[in-house]
Amino acid sequence: MNNPKRSTSKNSYNHLKNEKSPYLIQHAKNPVDWYPWGDEAFEKAKKEDKPVFLSIGYSTCHWCHVMAHESFEDHEVAALMNHVFVPVKVDREERPDIDSVYMTACQIMTGTGGWPLTIILTPDKKPFFAGTYFPRESGFGAVGLKDLILNVQDIWNDNREEALNSGDQIFKALQDVSKTVKGPELDENVLEKCYDELSKVFDNENGGFGDFQKFPTPHTLIFLLRYWKRTANKHALYMLTKTLDSIAKGGIYDHLGFGFHRYSVDKFWLVPHFEKMLYDQALIAMVYTEAFQATGKPNYKKIAEEVLTYVLRDMKSSEGGFYSAEDADSEGVEGKFYLWTMEEIQDILGKEDTKFVSTVFDVKEDGNFSDDYSHESNNKNILHLKYSFDELNDILGMETDKIQEKIENIRLKLYNEREKRIHPHKDDKILTDWNGLMITSLAKAGQVFKNSKYLEAAKDAADFIIKKMCTNSRLMHRYREGDADITGNLDDYSFLIWGLLELYSTIFDTKYLKTSIELNKTLLNHFWDNSNGGFYFTSDDAKQVLIREKKTFDSATPSGNSVELLNLIRIARLTEDYELESMPIKMETTFSKNILRSLTGHTQFINAVDYKIGPSYEVVIVGKPTDPETIQMLNSLNKHYLPNMVLILKDPDNPGELDEISESLKFKNSIDDKTTAYICSSGSCKKPTTDVVEMLKLLEQ
Repeated sequence: MNNPKRSTSKNSYNHLKNEKSPYLIQHAKNPVDWYPWGDEAFEKAKKEDKPVFLSIGYSTCHWCHVMAHESFEDHEVAALMNHVFVPVKVDREERPDIDSVYMTACQIMTGTGGWPLTIILTPDKKPFFAGTYFPRESGFGAVGLKDLILNVQDIWNDNREEALNSGDQIFKALQDVSKTVKGPELDENVLEKCYDELSKVFDNENGGFGDFQKFPTPHTLIFLLRYWKRTANKHALYMLTKTLDSIAKGGIYDHLGFGFHRYSVDKFWLVPHFEKMLYDQALIAMVYTEAFQATGKPNYKKIAEEVLTYVLRDMKSSEGGFYSAEDADSEGVEGKFYLWTMEEIQDILGKEDTKFVSTVFDVKEDGNFSDDYSHESNNKNILHLKYSFDELNDILGMETDKIQEKIENIRLKLYNEREKRIHPHKDDKILTDWNGLMITSLAKAGQVFKNSKYLEAAKDAADFIIKKMCTNSRLMHRYREGDADITGNLDDYSFLIWGLLELYSTIFDTKYLKTSIELNKTLLNHFWDNSNGGFYFTSDDAKQVLIREKKTFDSATPSGNSVELLNLIRIARLTEDYELESMPIKMETTFSKNILRSLTGHTQFINAVDYKIGPSYEVVIVGKPTDPETIQMLNSLNKHYLPNMVLILKDPDNPGELDEISESLKFKNSIDDKTTAYICSSGSCKKPTTDVVEMLKLLEQ
């Protein structure tokens, strides 16, 4: 091979200089000559007859940082990459359409996936090699990036046909993945089977599912809550509460500043991957809110409120939207911001309170967890609650309220001291889909906890998205520094529709209901597969990556098809649109074979099936919003866990546009000038009532 020229000065920029993504900007001064995804890069690859080195990651990803520091900032590696490839960098959060296609390709080719995602493409975007993190040098049985580059160069120069054939085969496999075969409509047996499968992998000792790396999987926990509501199965409730109690005590929870880290690398929920994602906060707060509503346990309300305190304090933009994430690393070290030595704690608190902290938060002189690589203990500690409060009563000889008061005083001291540290990087782009989840969570919490602060924050975010990221019912995916860009995907629409429906059901401003209905029309017009059913991830007028995917599998967030299935049911019930009522059945039969192959990977879809099977309720309250009778009725509804319900409030003096949304609303009026509840369920309507107790009886039948 000819010796490649050394790469450009570290002070010069590559082609990422003018990008908005914080992740791409992090790489804008790499000596690797990165291009953003686009025609320019692939035209260059064709013209220079080079393969494309596609690297996909995100700004708060620990191993993305490691690979960048080891290789992409190294001039020797960069020179090799620039000589052999056209390098392309993608932010997976900014371009989930690209990430999804090539992550699927990686899983097909290697059986696994993750970030950083490394894909080698032909100039026509077909993948012929895939992997994740590569160290700079080969060793310990792992191929290093330098050797990988040289191996790919040899294949491209000497065995091109093999690479092209491989690319064609993977392309065909990707097309096959998104094909669907009609199946049966799903029934109650699906709920039973999903519960049984979850029971088999439940960790009775620690909560959660599986026996290593654990994710909170909020949509799965919500399935258990709904299953318990339907069946009164005590073990389903136990699986939920054991998991919620365990993660609230574990190191996965930030006990000083609040909010949840991404996942636990062990089965005990002790050692987290320290990044904090907006979608995790939204979904987990949602579970704790609903669990409080269902069980009345005050700690669930406390955790939900603490998570939302973190989000409103640290993740809310001045314009109203919510930022995406906070990094796992600070000062180049994962978790450094969150870890403590006993000596540091003693310097702040003194000996007596340090002894208390040692007992409550399991702080040890030589640290309370072992290093990932050496498996040896160090002097660092992850704060976590080792004991329940009942156990602490006996150990400390103190009442629970006194213990909690002391913990809060110590928390504030340690938190204020931690604030002086160098903070992890914040990814300040605003994503429509993740904001949709946050709007949903805030609206639910505002409703259940009667907290106007949450409702105002939900409104601010919804108004921001509608004003800055929506034109003629078409959404943009990403906003940063005044720039809204990237055509909205299925998740953007379905998650935001979900949020707007929840917000309407809480504050009853019809503009949010109307907007959700209009956005739903956009989905049906531009994302629906008229031939086979289901929603594509990308619109019919968006520039396609390689294939047009249809996805149902829930990952860290529920799939757009799963969320939209429930949206369709709720909008059909709210609007009495009988044509729309048929769409969920079409979706079920389109995807049911996929669902049946992996029930626990589709719990959000199954939550929608639970709603469809019923019982579910359409409730219209006719009354003046400020009337005490109306407030009493609404409050009584909010106190009860009634997940399968749509709710409309009609002001008899000012029905506004509601009568246009639903035909029968014109004929629903208050009886004897009293607040009146109209309840329909399973295709039949009950006699309207002005009595709160009677209303609740009708809903619990």
